[in-house]
Amino acid sequence: MNGHEAEKIAAAYLQQLSLILITQNYRCRFGEIDLIMQDNNTLVFVEVRMRTRDTFGGAASSITPTKQAKLLRTARHYLAEIDNYPPCRFDVILLSGINGQKIDWIQNAFGE
Repeated sequence: MNGHEAEKIAAAYLQQLSLILITQNYRCRFGEIDLIMQDNNTLVFVEVRMRTRDTFGGAASSITPTKQAKLLRTARHYLAEIDNYPPCRFDVILLSGINGQKIDWIQNAFGE
């Protein structure tokens, strides 16, 4: 399974939980955010991680402080492009198993 397929699974999972997909693969000079979604009045920046094995700590350990800082800068860039932005949070979707059949959703995984 590639990253695009993992993002599709994550987006579908979150949409089943009533989140609304705003954009996928938002890119700017600072980096990329996999999914930007809306959860009621909250804008949610979602990082999707897929690991078939838990070696080297699994999917969660791959979101290092450096990666978090990059995501924060990218989110700030996105927010600068919109006029009036709502409350925001950073969530992580962790997919594990051969086909990403196990899904863990970590809300408010990190922030400033």
